[in-house]
Amino acid sequence: MLSQLRASLLATPGFLGAALLLSTAAVASEVPGSAPVASVSLDQISEYSNGNYGFVQAGSSTAALDQVTSVTQLSDVKPTDWAFQALQSLVEKYGCIVGYPDGTFRGQRAMTRFEFAAGLNACLDRINELIAAATADLATKEDLATLQRLQEEFAAELATIRGRVENLEGRVARLEATQFSTTTKLSGEAIFSLGSAWGGDKAVPSGAADSNIDIDDNLTFANRVRLVLDTSFTGKDRLRTRLEAGNMPNFATATGTDMARLGYDLNNGNDITLNYLWYRFPIGDKLTAHVATSGVGVDDFFNVLNPLESSGSGALSRFGRFNPLTFRTDSNAGVAFNYKISDSVTLSAAYLTDEANDPADKKGLFNGNYYLGTQLLFGFGKDFKLSLNYANSYSPGSDINLTSSTGSAFGKAPFGSVATESNIYGVGAQARISPQFILSGWWGLTDARAQTDGPLADKGDDATLQTWAVTLAFPDLGKKGNMGGLIFGMPPKLTSNDVRSRRDNDTSLHIEALYRLALNDNISLTPGVYVITNPEHNSDNDTIWVGTLRTTFRF
Repeated sequence: MLSQLRASLLATPGFLGAALLLSTAAVASEVPGSAPVASVSLDQISEYSNGNYGFVQAGSSTAALDQVTSVTQLSDVKPTDWAFQALQSLVEKYGCIVGYPDGTFRGQRAMTRFEFAAGLNACLDRINELIAAATADLATKEDLATLQRLQEEFAAELATIRGRVENLEGRVARLEATQFSTTTKLSGEAIFSLGSAWGGDKAVPSGAADSNIDIDDNLTFANRVRLVLDTSFTGKDRLRTRLEAGNMPNFATATGTDMARLGYDLNNGNDITLNYLWYRFPIGDKLTAHVATSGVGVDDFFNVLNPLESSGSGALSRFGRFNPLTFRTDSNAGVAFNYKISDSVTLSAAYLTDEANDPADKKGLFNGNYYLGTQLLFGFGKDFKLSLNYANSYSPGSDINLTSSTGSAFGKAPFGSVATESNIYGVGAQARISPQFILSGWWGLTDARAQTDGPLADKGDDATLQTWAVTLAFPDLGKKGNMGGLIFGMPPKLTSNDVRSRRDNDTSLHIEALYRLALNDNISLTPGVYVITNPEHNSDNDTIWVGTLRTTFRF
């Protein structure tokens, strides 16, 4: 076969392109235990050429060279040359290349067809020799018969495997043809919720007369839908775009207090809106940066240390998700970073504002409300974490909500419609007692100060708000994927205020119980109830109850 191939190549002028792979001709070396192969010297190769086109000048008396055993023996060949590896293989693996008498290879010069034929002939002789030496112990007829018998015996199994492979290839082809994107992942969440609030009259702030208006206690059925596009351009970054729509009721309207709000309420008439636009990317191994123009909150950048954080599968109430003083803000655009100081310590910081896109007075990126906060997160093994939080915030007189709609009306705006600056402090902790029990909690304090005079307050007036909660979570309760939860705490309360007419005289308590039942990997049911005693931190108000059945679909 190789003899026929050699004859064919020697007779084919169009095979000249292969000269790029066999840049010179050579002398074949001997293999131990085999007859020596005919050598071709550079002088002999030159005889194939016509005139002065050989490896050496025609008619020269240069003797045949010894076989080159290493490509490094050729002085003008460098590892950076584009054909270095090919030449190295021909020299060191097959032993069928030599150079010029002066130890050079001269790889940049052109070669004739005769030179190429001679060199190819030497290499084919060498390959013939190697094949002859290696086929002494090839398989016998008996071996082939055994292989044929085994093939027949396992024909059914081989056919099954072949069918499985073909099926997998078909499925992969379909996935590749119908995939959403090579860079973007689409996910979604839809919530169907049955809910109602009941108790007595609607709540009023401390010191106010009874409202004498019944709570709106009709059973509601509503939805919230989100579609999320996560795009990565490098494999380590993420651009998140989220669309949402809903008609979920705000139970603050039904009950008279923000303390009754659901954690997943949204009522935009089921119009689709852009809720999130947020880009996260690493800078080195320890630093992650965030840039967002819409929808983000402090909880997107800081660790809230609550296994019931999720609005779709965690706590039912707005208050129960995380510390409202530390992690909630009316801001939705800005920048943040997380820096991993060590394996157990992470420093995070964020600057957020609500109306970065508005150039009007007391708005914009730096002239309107803002939140500038930091978090120091400590991890003591995988079972215990502790966070320390500090933030400074500012709210103009037209836009004040210090409790982010989770506490009392007085706590939301202690000084009325007066520009307010706040220092916010928070502590959070989470302990995994066992795989089926997680204990977590938080405490938060806001020290607020009026920045201007107003109808109710003077510039420099102080007010203090506090909140706390304890959360018990029971992962995989009943079966894998389920979750039980208990939440007990105090919604944000105005514990002191220089404005005497706006003080919370009593203490409200929030008590919540829920159980998430995972029907499968994509559908869960979460029945639960929460109760608010002394709503609005006013003991004259009737206790409020909120019950709901949340069905969550995810893909």
